[in-house]
Amino acid sequence: MVTLLAIESSCDETAASVCRDGIILSNIVSTQKIHEKYGGVVPELASRAHLQAIIPVVNEAVIAAGVELKDIDAFAFTQSPGLIGALLVGTEFAKSLALAFDKPLIAVHHMQAHVLANLIQSQSGETRIPSFPFLCLTVSGGHTQIVLCESPLQQKIIGQTLDDAAGEAFDKSAKILGLPYPGGPLIDKYAKQGIVKYTFPEPRIPGLNFSFSGLKTAFLYFTRDEKIKNEHFVEENLADICASIQSRIVSILLNKLKMASEQTGITEICIAGGVSANSGLRSSFEQMGKKEGWNTYIPKFEYCTDNAAMIAITAYYKYLDSRFEDYSVVPSARTA
Repeated sequence: MVTLLAIESSCDETAASVCRDGIILSNIVSTQKIHEKYGGVVPELASRAHLQAIIPVVNEAVIAAGVELKDIDAFAFTQSPGLIGALLVGTEFAKSLALAFDKPLIAVHHMQAHVLANLIQSQSGETRIPSFPFLCLTVSGGHTQIVLCESPLQQKIIGQTLDDAAGEAFDKSAKILGLPYPGGPLIDKYAKQGIVKYTFPEPRIPGLNFSFSGLKTAFLYFTRDEKIKNEHFVEENLADICASIQSRIVSILLNKLKMASEQTGITEICIAGGVSANSGLRSSFEQMGKKEGWNTYIPKFEYCTDNAAMIAITAYYKYLDSRFEDYSVVPSARTA
């Protein structure tokens, strides 16, 4: 029996999870609200908030799992990528626990963990999980990737954004519309009330890579020109604008995913990452899966946004492979 405690602190969520033999026993997330008034995450404020939250969050995760710290067999943390100050809080806290209890230390890559969120089983064991090999479209505020996953610890990026991420495209579009941060979920909310009325360009990027910078520019010019004609254009057409920009971002993502499936012959297809919580993407993904004959998988909503359960499931597989770190390990803001 292997019991792990995992910590996630890469951005503006302080999270802790306890995992036993690959089953998540607890998953506690504390989301920082302080950034809302600044229109985005402020790194220094994020670091301070992590320092305030990490002890109560870890304590709550342990209590919810019905274990004690002395029962933990290894301690895991997000090593990269992320805000360096935020990562440092989780890294050093995990190091301290591992040192205090003389247990192994496991470093986890945040994006690898998003992919493996698709392997999280419910405690009843009824959750459908993909078989290997599978493809995973991983979409978040900072990353957009298509990953070929041959085993839990063998992942290869076969396509990625050349500039902006899909999540950033959602948030920047929301900002252009005057919506508060975080804007991505608000676009999803209003899109449900509208129709796809406006057409935006789909970038012609070769291969399996993505680009969203041109789309953001086109959207900026579109709203600017329409507001010159009618200063109330955005307020009067908000739902349709949101439905239209969301539809284009989703089509860019899924058209590349379809291409990846055709090139690899793989029909076990997953999505993951914060943007996979978007209802438009989830619905369109499932529709495309039925049309293309895919077996489709989407993590539970709570495992899509940043959380420690995905760090825990990744750490579990690393534990089985004895991939441990010494105390000289340091976090990295970069993806690699």
